[in-house]
Amino acid sequence: MSGDRIQAYTAALEFAEKQVAATLHRHPDFFPIYTEEGKWFHEGELWTDWTGGFFAGMMWKFFQRTGKTAWRERAEHYSRLLEHRQYDRNVHDLGFIFLNTYLPWYQLSHDERIHQIVLQAGRTLAMRFMEKGQHLASFIGPQSLFIDIMMNVPLIFYAAKVTGDEELMRVALAHARTTRDKFVRPDGSTAHEGVFDLETGQFLEQTTHQGLRGDSCWARGLAWSLYGFSKVYALTGMDEFLAVSERNAEYWLTHLPPDKIPYWDFDADLSKPLPWGPQKESSAAAIAASGLLDLAGQTKSRERAMVYHNTALVMLDTLVTPEYLAIDTPGWEGILKHGVYHTAKDLGVDESVMWSEFFFVEALTKVVMEGK
Repeated sequence: MSGDRIQAYTAALEFAEKQVAATLHRHPDFFPIYTEEGKWFHEGELWTDWTGGFFAGMMWKFFQRTGKTAWRERAEHYSRLLEHRQYDRNVHDLGFIFLNTYLPWYQLSHDERIHQIVLQAGRTLAMRFMEKGQHLASFIGPQSLFIDIMMNVPLIFYAAKVTGDEELMRVALAHARTTRDKFVRPDGSTAHEGVFDLETGQFLEQTTHQGLRGDSCWARGLAWSLYGFSKVYALTGMDEFLAVSERNAEYWLTHLPPDKIPYWDFDADLSKPLPWGPQKESSAAAIAASGLLDLAGQTKSRERAMVYHNTALVMLDTLVTPEYLAIDTPGWEGILKHGVYHTAKDLGVDESVMWSEFFFVEALTKVVMEGK
């Protein structure tokens, strides 16, 4: 690992700390989701409340890297504000909330009370399981499954593994296999949403809310799948899930533009005007970079490991430049520019989005701490 790269990544992490600290001071006890014209605090639609764990999770990452007590105190405070969500049955995103907050808190403290909150969140998420469709329902309704849930089902796998709860494991495995079989196409691309018949459990069609079409490959969805199946493999050791993540990675690697930062949908018509045309999606890049770093350590192929690792670094090298990093953009309150939340609803398009911030920080932290 070159010293110049570590220096650039460290500078980006220091800038991230500065931006988060400024947001904490500006808007105490506020959980940002996406910016409008670079500003976090606005009256824009939430669509669904799912990102608090990313904001608090960055504080845990900052403490992990720096050891600064102030970051741990902030992380604990903002995590406590999310504690009641362990019983939240209105979202499918409890993994995003608790795997990034209460799990690292428990791993540092070994406090069993903290641990029980993680386990309860896993049990709550499992209540979304639809027996006939063999899937965890999205917040849209019982007929709906989102690819995003592959990043949340590891919470159920974790709870099942720790407690030995066979029913939790059955639910988690069934959901992962349904997602693989109904969402991941032979070429490794993915659908965003799938719809099931509630009476029979029959899978009806691939659809989308945030991608271009039901049969297109929404960039963030592919990143969720790549990283999610990698996480499931890490928790289970089951090669069937590693194979899915590697299939996703193959599509990702072979369909990126030259700068390695994807457009918002891999099937976007680049001749169309923005935001439907060549809109970059830095959040998908940040997620995939972190996932590829993990996958590089999981694959049984030395050649693939090198490709995954090097591609992740090239993506991060681009993201730490001023084109994406807001370090030279006066007044911008986020960390990464050119993220996309919801194109059709015009929410957070070409803005900073909180999940991008977290996975960018996560990926950089992995590299910097490995390089020390």
